[in-house]
Amino acid sequence: MDLLGLIGTFIRVVENGSIAAAARAKGMSPAAVSQSLARLESHLGVRLLSRTTRSMTLTESGKRYFEKVRHIPHDVDIASQAAALETKPQGALCIATTAAFGRYVLAPLMPTFKEVYPDIDIELISTDRNVDHRREGVDVSIRIEAQLNDQLIARKIASLPFIFCAAPAYLQRAGVPESPDDLSQHACLVFRYPTDGRFLPWTFRVDGQEVAVKLNPGFISDDIDIIANIAVNGGGIARLASFIAQPLIDSGQLIALFPSDQNNESRVASSPMNIFACVNERSALNAKVRAFITFLEQAMQST
Repeated sequence: MDLLGLIGTFIRVVENGSIAAAARAKGMSPAAVSQSLARLESHLGVRLLSRTTRSMTLTESGKRYFEKVRHIPHDVDIASQAAALETKPQGALCIATTAAFGRYVLAPLMPTFKEVYPDIDIELISTDRNVDHRREGVDVSIRIEAQLNDQLIARKIASLPFIFCAAPAYLQRAGVPESPDDLSQHACLVFRYPTDGRFLPWTFRVDGQEVAVKLNPGFISDDIDIIANIAVNGGGIARLASFIAQPLIDSGQLIALFPSDQNNESRVASSPMNIFACVNERSALNAKVRAFITFLEQAMQST
């Protein structure tokens, strides 16, 4: 039974004053309108209208029912308009991201995103701590694999290489490691997660298996920019995401190590940095969040 349609017909009859006038307004036959009224009254178990050949009046039950339902067609129209607007990405969008990813990747992309979606107002939270989506009003967070948890729905959007690198001055002084095993003999610049104190492990894929190398921490920091700065100034070997390392390599401040690990045919490769877009629940994947995730995914693929 199309109860909403029956209610709409009843309202038209009352507002137009007769079955014949309501039939003309709805493009229906008078008989079809009468049948709709009869079905609605049968469903409710009450008489809504007193009808004679010359007049039609609301019963007491009809009056009470009309007052309760007369707003429904208007509310349905408003809801339909709201749904149509939701298909257009707009409104406030709060994005949380790790500090380095926000600084080096997201920030340069935001002007283009804003140009494509001018009706989205962006707030960017750049932090390495865990954020509470619900409490802090975060729509979507960008996290690396080690930061994922069971409370979030995660979608992998990119896989970026890590690059082992050091300053020319350090390599002149300490020598160039020939294999991952040699790293234990070098000063390693290690990132510590600020949330739980863990070290970010240095891992390789050897013949398809992930292997963690033994570290000799020369310096430890919870700020990856500090680690990069120490590396540039000859403090040791750093494991940096490509978006941090590559500009420093291109400028000659750092030298990439294990160059063959950038070759897909090598049996030894640095494990990548997997990037995930996370939401609190599936209902959070509204138009503006979907637009941002798709935009970022496409932008990462083109880099």
